[in-house]
Amino acid sequence: MRATAETLRGIDLFADLSADERRELANCCQVHHFEADKRVVAREDGSTDVYFIVSGKVRVTIFSRSGKEVSFRDLTAGQLFGDVSAIDGGPRSASVVTLSDAIIVSMPAEVFWEVLRKHPEAAAAMLRELTRLVRSLSERVVEFSTLGVKNRIHAELLRLAREHMRDGNTALITPAPTHNEIASRVSTHREAVTRELNHLAQDGLIERQRGSLTILDVARLSRLVEDVQGSA
Repeated sequence: MRATAETLRGIDLFADLSADERRELANCCQVHHFEADKRVVAREDGSTDVYFIVSGKVRVTIFSRSGKEVSFRDLTAGQLFGDVSAIDGGPRSASVVTLSDAIIVSMPAEVFWEVLRKHPEAAAAMLRELTRLVRSLSERVVEFSTLGVKNRIHAELLRLAREHMRDGNTALITPAPTHNEIASRVSTHREAVTRELNHLAQDGLIERQRGSLTILDVARLSRLVEDVQGSA
């Protein structure tokens, strides 16, 4: 199914393009509909298309040979993935699976490159996105190298809180990540996450309800992380 200018309107990379420019690009794209829990790309795959999320949510992840999942990040509408392989021509560095029903647009690598060449505003947006990714992964490398398990859990909760701020000092994370999902992000096991979340709830820092997780004092959680990072 072909994309349209309207399909691409909500994509961050194309925010500064005109309707006519988006229409021209849409002629080179395909629209894909995925159900939840479907793999969009596989690690080590040799394909180089770039994917843009129109609706839904996906997870960038790696599965070890033993079946252990290591999650890197979740992406939602407006964001893209697959750009690394499009840029360097190498195999996919991770798998991407859908967390919900999703509409995703694919664009050939050569068209993606043409967009970056013709539209400086899109190239600048792509550079900002890659810079954010480098900063995020660098931060995680430091956490894995210097922090203990419970401190890595605190750091992951703080990351989620900052993405879901409700007011100046509380955050409502909904849907709440499962204990397994948090464990896969911080390289530990579900039981360790359960113990630490129970401790934080007893300490009045978080509140768990069906389907949601409230961080009651983001500033305090931030201090917990900063104090450990500063002494590491």
